[in-house]
Amino acid sequence: MKLVGRKLRHQRIRKKVFGTKDRPRFCVFRSNRHIYAQLIDDQSQRVIIGTSSLVKDTAKGKKKTEIAFETGKRIGKTAVEKGIKTVTFDRAGYKYHGRIKAVADGAREAGLIF
Repeated sequence: MKLVGRKLRHQRIRKKVFGTKDRPRFCVFRSNRHIYAQLIDDQSQRVIIGTSSLVKDTAKGKKKTEIAFETGKRIGKTAVEKGIKTVTFDRAGYKYHGRIKAVADGAREAGLIF
C-alpha cells in the first residue's frame, strides 16, 4: 500500500512539475540502500545529468543521509559546470525530509536554485 500511495502522489506532482532545457526537472529516487538523482528535460524526453550513490568512494563509512548530501552536491556541481542554474524539484512522491531533503540541501550548497 505504501508504494501505491507514493505512485499516486508522484502522478499528482508530475501534473504540475515540468522540466525544460533551461529549467530541467530535478528528480530523486530513493531505494533502501541507494539514492539516485537526475536532471531531466521533459520537452525532448532526455536525461541531461544523472548520478547516484553507486559512484565509487561515496559510501566509505558514512550514513545514508550523508551519502545523499554528497550525491546532491555532486549533481549540483556538474549542473553548474554545464551552465544550469535553476531547476524544478521533483520529490517523486516522497516526503520532503531525511535523505530527500539531504539531496536538495547538497544541490543548493553546490549552487542550484529551486
